[in-house]
Amino acid sequence: MAWIEKITGSLEQKKEYRQYKERVRALPGSYRQAAEALERYFMYCGGIVQGEVLVKMCDDLATLFEEAAAHDTPVRDIVGDDPVSFAETFLANYSDGGWQRKERARLVEAIDRAAQV
Repeated sequence: MAWIEKITGSLEQKKEYRQYKERVRALPGSYRQAAEALERYFMYCGGIVQGEVLVKMCDDLATLFEEAAAHDTPVRDIVGDDPVSFAETFLANYSDGGWQRKERARLVEAIDRAAQV
């Protein structure tokens, strides 16, 4: 990895994220609004800190809404009556990229070390 990417993050991931944003902007109105709302929730509540996991999640979100739009699937049929539940279930598929996983592992290691003393 080039030194600049160590400071700014992966340039390839930034490119992929910009492509994702373009895909979302190209969605029809209600699909775009729903995808943007979910993205906002994911960014604030998702806790994803690994760039490659975030890019994969965004790509999957765009694909989901592109396919729904192509088949005229209503937004409510995608997210159901409880959008938060949908969002949490969607996020659970990417939990390996979250800071919570790292902190859980750190806690387990600390307790294991403390128990050995």
